[in-house]
Amino acid sequence: MADQYRDRDRPQPHQIQVHPQRGGYDAGMKTLMPQRGPSTSQVIAVLALLPVGGTLLALAGITLAGTVIGLCIATPLFLVFSPVLLPAAITIGLAVAGFFTSGAFGLTALSSLSWVLNSFRQATGMVPEMADQAKRRMADVAGYVGQKTKDVGQEIQTKAHEAGKTEVAGRIESRTEGGGKTGRT
Repeated sequence: MADQYRDRDRPQPHQIQVHPQRGGYDAGMKTLMPQRGPSTSQVIAVLALLPVGGTLLALAGITLAGTVIGLCIATPLFLVFSPVLLPAAITIGLAVAGFFTSGAFGLTALSSLSWVLNSFRQATGMVPEMADQAKRRMADVAGYVGQKTKDVGQEIQTKAHEAGKTEVAGRIESRTEGGGKTGRT
């Protein structure tokens, strides 16, 4: 009896289904290729981003080459004019800025090219789903902001109304205490 309850906690074996492939070697190759081509929007995105990515990659290379050449020219000047620290600091700052700029251009180019490759690999209809999700989020945010604005407006209106009541009540009390006179002579 104890063996029956002990086996209940153990994982039970699962069934494995085997699907034979038809056509031998060629069928395996066909499964690696997409069943349909890229959509028109994906082709337009590639055509737009490929030159942008190439241009940014070229700018990254040119910036890196210019920075290295500038550093090679500036290094002997550092040795000759070592007492002059301010120009050296400026040159080092420009060299560091050049390296960072080159890295930023390169990173932007590689991320653009990576996005293009991923869009080719996926070749699915995920873009409309993402656009619908973004629209829903924007609608939710707009509704929240509208409701919050309405609540704040009502709160301000309530406070203004209460302030108006206390001001009117203060005027009435001052008039009744002063015998209806405003206090002017």
